[in-house]
Amino acid sequence: MTILYDQQRSLFHLQAKDTSYVIHVTKEGYPAHLYWGKKIRGTQLDRLLELKERASFSPSTELDRLALSLDTLPQEYPGYGNSDFRMPAYQVMLADGTTVTDLRYVSHEILQGKPGLAGLPATYVESDDEAQTLELTLKDEWSGLTVILSYSVFEGFDAIARSVRLVNGGSGTLQLKRAFSMSLDMPNDQFELLQLSGAWTRERHVHKRKLVPGLQSVESRRGSSSHMQNPFVALLAEGATEDHGDVYGVNLVYSGNFTAGVEVDQFHTARLFIGINPFDFNWKLEPGEQFQTPEAVLVHSENGLGGMSRSFHDLYRARLIRGAFRDQTRPILVNNWEATYFNFNADKIEAIAKAGQELGIELFVLDDGWFGKRDNDTTSLGDWFVDRDKLPNGLEDLVSRVKRLDMQFGLWFEPEMISPVSELYKAHPDWCLHLEGRRRTQARHQLILDLSRKDVQDYIVQAVSDILSSAPITYVKWDMNRNMTEIGSALLPADRQRETAHRYMLGLYDVMERITSAFPHILFESCSGGGGRFDAGMLYYMPQTWTSDNTDAVSRLKIQYGTSIVYPVSSMGAHVSAVPNHQVGRITSLETRGNVALSGNFGYELDLTRFTDEEKETVKEQVALYKEVRHLVQFGDFYRLLSPFEGNDTAWMFVSKDKSEAFVVYVSVLQEPNPKLNRFRLKGLDAGLDYRMEGTDSTYGGDELMYAGLATPQFHGDYASRVYRFTAAK
Repeated sequence: MTILYDQQRSLFHLQAKDTSYVIHVTKEGYPAHLYWGKKIRGTQLDRLLELKERASFSPSTELDRLALSLDTLPQEYPGYGNSDFRMPAYQVMLADGTTVTDLRYVSHEILQGKPGLAGLPATYVESDDEAQTLELTLKDEWSGLTVILSYSVFEGFDAIARSVRLVNGGSGTLQLKRAFSMSLDMPNDQFELLQLSGAWTRERHVHKRKLVPGLQSVESRRGSSSHMQNPFVALLAEGATEDHGDVYGVNLVYSGNFTAGVEVDQFHTARLFIGINPFDFNWKLEPGEQFQTPEAVLVHSENGLGGMSRSFHDLYRARLIRGAFRDQTRPILVNNWEATYFNFNADKIEAIAKAGQELGIELFVLDDGWFGKRDNDTTSLGDWFVDRDKLPNGLEDLVSRVKRLDMQFGLWFEPEMISPVSELYKAHPDWCLHLEGRRRTQARHQLILDLSRKDVQDYIVQAVSDILSSAPITYVKWDMNRNMTEIGSALLPADRQRETAHRYMLGLYDVMERITSAFPHILFESCSGGGGRFDAGMLYYMPQTWTSDNTDAVSRLKIQYGTSIVYPVSSMGAHVSAVPNHQVGRITSLETRGNVALSGNFGYELDLTRFTDEEKETVKEQVALYKEVRHLVQFGDFYRLLSPFEGNDTAWMFVSKDKSEAFVVYVSVLQEPNPKLNRFRLKGLDAGLDYRMEGTDSTYGGDELMYAGLATPQFHGDYASRVYRFTAAK
């Protein structure tokens, strides 16, 4: 890890673990992007910048250097209106109503370590020798706008963290219209763009498309990162695969509206960008005020998509996720939602918990319906007090009954929401996001609390903390079940209304910081109707996320596979649910439901008291197996073997860091008559070691498993699966 500055060549060479990133400041003061990829030594890297005079439609910035045009210069943080016609990274409206600025290099500073971002989640270091940070200061002399570009490089990871701080150093008011977290220009357009897209119960499916001239992007305008798109894109160089070739991934550490994409220009260069969505966004900057963008994490891999994924996984597990549970294996849980929905009492909950305890399950989670008068989803959100009709002896009694079974107790909340039919709404009808005098659109019979307000933030912290302090609760599922409409705040003036959505996110992060810090012994899991807010911003506060409300094992193949492109398996909640599945009606075997759910934070979401004796034995075996392999699943290296997006079969595996253990899952969706014989190859093992297949007398060389592979299992019946365990022979 080094940041080298060559003063003679005005060149910055950022070196992470095995990655180089090179910036050159032109003599006119424009930071130009020269290189991002595998680490190089390079003594004269400024020669990577090639300038060529183009037609008058790409105007030259300097009359004495006609080859320099901002329309063709590969830039680090481009603006618009000053001869660059491509997608700008920022836009500021000045007091005179114009939006043209001209940022030039002023100074730089190289810092040991990695500073935090005020009010925002970000990757971090635990000692200053883990990273170095370059801060480039640029300024527009006319307006006084100062922009600080921040680049942090890590010693132990192939990652670079970028963010931007915009400061009004002038005397007039500025209106910030756009502020991306990063932008850079790739030298060509020979890439495929990979994105993770979907819908509720169909999140993060992998989509790839070859770049074409023009803009190709993904975004959310929903007030959250969303089920529909994820704040991530990757560029796969020509010929890149799962295991080979150059891949460039960017992920935004943010949970609100975002945009990410690529613009291919007339000369076939590709501008890659990610940041807060400029749609319906405006931020007022008075003199002396500043705006901090969220962090973007950039990862390059020469070992294909899998190499990029493992870099993200390692970084996020070690230096994004925080707290006591960062390095701890997570408990096996049972959640009562699909077992009871709103219809339960203390005896029913205790019966499910007792059945779970007999099967070896470690944690019971009480889902929606325990508070206010919550007999259905039309009422009581915001009324965080116990429903004494369902739990006449209170939450304390129920928790103690579960604890006597030697099980932990967890609880569901939806703190960001308010029901119009609630005590809270009667007292504070102005506390929701709304536009005065206009309709308040409901979704799931609920509105959204205005977390841009300090009084609302304080109420949520107090109400949730009171419940968490009332009983020995060790787990919280934090849900959020709708997107934003009528985005306005009763407390903000007219010229700051378009700040509401981002101020909401800052308020949410503050609430989460205060609550999770006050209860460090509690494992928090975020949720938004499943995976509607599965992003790096949430993982900073809560180390795992409910991956999807769809618990069907076959659907989960694509959902969990796609999620693994960026996010570590230790962040994914994965449960066995009842059949026919409540989301798609499919019937799959208990064995296959278990084998798929084993590849995540494992649990059950059904009525355990209805199991037959045979099913109980199967579950006992699943629970026992997970306890043996969860250190691999949650903290091992993850390898994708067969893609559900490319065929009928899906396979993946986990390998311990020392390569002494491996756990493999193979799933076949639909069976064919008289199938061909085939083999599938494992990955990530030590070619020089021998491995014993657990449950057999067979031993295989690591080279044999990786280069010749295993015989593809033969199944009778659809939705079949098999797991394998390997241990290095002594």
